[in-house]
This record gives sequence, structure tokens and C-alpha cells, in this order.
Amino acid sequence: MPDERSVQSYPNPVLQAIDLRLYYGRAEALHGITMDFPGRQVIALIGPSGCGKSTLLRCINRMNDLIDGVRVEGRLLLDGQEINDPALDVIELRRRVGMVFQKSNPFPKSIYENVVYGLRISGIRQRQALDEAAERSLMRAGLWDEVKDRLHESALGLSGGQMQRLCIARAIAVSPEIILMDEPCSALDPRSTARVEELIVELRREYTIAIVTHNMQQAGRVADHTAFLYEGDLVEYGPTERLFTRPATRQTEDYISGRFG
Repeated sequence: MPDERSVQSYPNPVLQAIDLRLYYGRAEALHGITMDFPGRQVIALIGPSGCGKSTLLRCINRMNDLIDGVRVEGRLLLDGQEINDPALDVIELRRRVGMVFQKSNPFPKSIYENVVYGLRISGIRQRQALDEAAERSLMRAGLWDEVKDRLHESALGLSGGQMQRLCIARAIAVSPEIILMDEPCSALDPRSTARVEELIVELRREYTIAIVTHNMQQAGRVADHTAFLYEGDLVEYGPTERLFTRPATRQTEDYISGRFG
């Protein structure tokens, strides 16, 4: 259990976890996570494999609902609204909380149809509105100049880095409040990774971004705040620079320095 000095709170957070616990059957995977996600900032979740990073991330848009035997306790508030309220519209939640996965997953459709898919699902049919959203989202994802002349070609013909940026464009097309990224660069080459990292830094002007990463250098480059998890516990959370240079716990220091993990 972290002491108060090792977990920082923030004023007016977009998202709050309060004593959040998650169980797979009888096994407790998250142990009372309490942390704030400040608006328009990048929050990195770091820690060794199996520590609960992706589990925590998937709580935020209720992806864990798809797993049998999962039970969630505690509170998880998005703009003060309980995410786990049974009355909450999960489709609307996933519009407000976009997700980019470890492996890029474009649909077997055109580039254009990938970007506007969420808008079509939400009932938008006007061609001008869809065209404007596609161009705007692809520009924000740094992809427009590369694909503007082949919007109606299959998205599956893009490179790996382009596919991942397309998935980011698809996520932001529906104007979410938060973007979740689960190791978005782990399958990319260094050049594509650099492009996605630059994009993350740019997007934080408009969105709150939570990113799971095993790459300490990546967390240092893109994250304003970093949370270190270990075996389902939140060990330490605070500004990235402080956590990397003056960690409050020996456990954090040992992990960041590569002594374990």
C-alpha cells in the first residue's frame, strides 16, 4: 500500500479512480487503486508484465466487461459520473473514451470508412459532415498528406505505422474526452514509433491520454505524469520528471533503474 507521499492528487481531474479493485473470479488483480487523471495531459502506466497496467486501462472503457467472472469494486468517475453504473450506456462511454490497441486493428474497409465508422454508428449520415470529420481526423493523426489521394483504397494496404495512426484517427473522429493507448508502439519500427510519440504529444492539447508502456524512455519522452504499478498495487504516481529522478520509494527506483522487471 503506497504512502500519501508516493501518490499525488490533482485538482479538477477528468477521471478519478477511488479504491478501485478488480477480481477475476476470486483472484484480486487490482488492489485498491486511487489516482487522478488530470485533463489534457499524458499519463503513462508502467510496471512489469502482469502488474495490472492493461487491466486498469481497460476498466476505463469497461472492456473488462467482456471477460467472464470479472467483478469491479470501488469507484471510477468520468467527469463525476460513475463508469460502472449499470444504467450507463456503454456505447456512449466508449465514444467518450477511445482506445488504441497494441496491434493496429483497422477494419477491412477503405481508409475513409475506417475513420468515419464511429460517426456512422452514432447516426451521422450527411456526406459533408463525414468528409470534414475524415479530413480533420486524418490531419490530426498526421496521416492526411500520405493518404488523401487514396481514401477509398483498403486500409489494409497501409504500413504498420500508418495503420496505427489510422486507428488513432478513427478514435479521435468521434471527439472523445480520453484516449487510451495500450502499448501502441510495441509492434512498430523506431521511425514509426517516433511519429506516434510526436502525435501523442500534439494530441494532449485536446485530449487526456492514458498510455500503457514497457518502454521507460518512451514514458520519459511523452508523459506528463507516470504511475508505477506492481502486482496490482499502485506503488507511486506523480510528475514524470520527479518520479524518474527522485522516486519516493525504493521499489520505484529499482524498477526504473532496471534492477528488476
